[in-house]
Amino acid sequence: MEEVEKNIVAMKVMLAGDGEVEPNPDQVSQLTLEVCNEDVIALFIHKLPILGWEARKNLVHCWSIMLKQKVDSTFCCVQYMEKHLELLDFLVVCYDNKEIALHCGGMLRECIKLPSLAKYILESPSFELFFKFVELPNFDVASDAFSTFKDLLTKHESAVSQYLTDNYSEFFEQYEKLLTSPNYVTRRQSLKLLSEFLLEPPNSHIMKRYIAEVGHLKVMMNLLKDSSKNIQISAFHIFKVFVANPNKPREIKLILAKNHERLLALLNNLGKGGEDDQFEEEKELIMKEIEKVSRLANLES
Repeated sequence: MEEVEKNIVAMKVMLAGDGEVEPNPDQVSQLTLEVCNEDVIALFIHKLPILGWEARKNLVHCWSIMLKQKVDSTFCCVQYMEKHLELLDFLVVCYDNKEIALHCGGMLRECIKLPSLAKYILESPSFELFFKFVELPNFDVASDAFSTFKDLLTKHESAVSQYLTDNYSEFFEQYEKLLTSPNYVTRRQSLKLLSEFLLEPPNSHIMKRYIAEVGHLKVMMNLLKDSSKNIQISAFHIFKVFVANPNKPREIKLILAKNHERLLALLNNLGKGGEDDQFEEEKELIMKEIEKVSRLANLES
């Protein structure tokens, strides 16, 4: 094992230099090609659990360089992974092993930079495991898993849009569990991430569907009452889209009308003393819209 770890250090020096001598481009290309041709990538990934911490760290560094390496106009490491997609599933499952989770997470995020590899993970059954991994009791592992989860949902807009279109109900059923988690960090991170991918232009059809559903509105209304001011503010930025929607379904209007007094009281106290003028203007517009909806609902009843 000591010999293996020495070889990994030598490989890192060949790929990245040693601070004094720059790497030789021809040697880097040759090494990358050999690693692909001899199936060394699969060996590295499968043997991660038995390597020492330093060796794993060096391997992640080597991986980030080789994945970007072009040999004769071909990214051969990317091509290798496209032919051995099961290795991506293996890296995902490694979050269950806290000893190697962070190193596997680093390798995964390098892979996710490539659209074809990110698309595979999104469509793979292993993607669902992230809903579990982001709530693991080990804070460092859970945070790393969330970083990977976030990259998967934000790096490649068209792939994400297609995934959400094809898996809308299943995805948001799982995502709601994150938004209502007893863990403060999970609630806050998932709420912030929801804003990021839901409000992207390619996902506008997803957003329109989301803001037409009463269940999602109720989740946001509950988050407006959260004990954390940060979560209240983040929830407001999604809640306001439900209210500002010019094509609100009748069920949404009824919920807003029925709860208008409590909502107005909550919004009145929201962000006092800490938010900017734009926030206050938005809040005022939303409060006026809620009042308007409640008046119209009374006239109709």
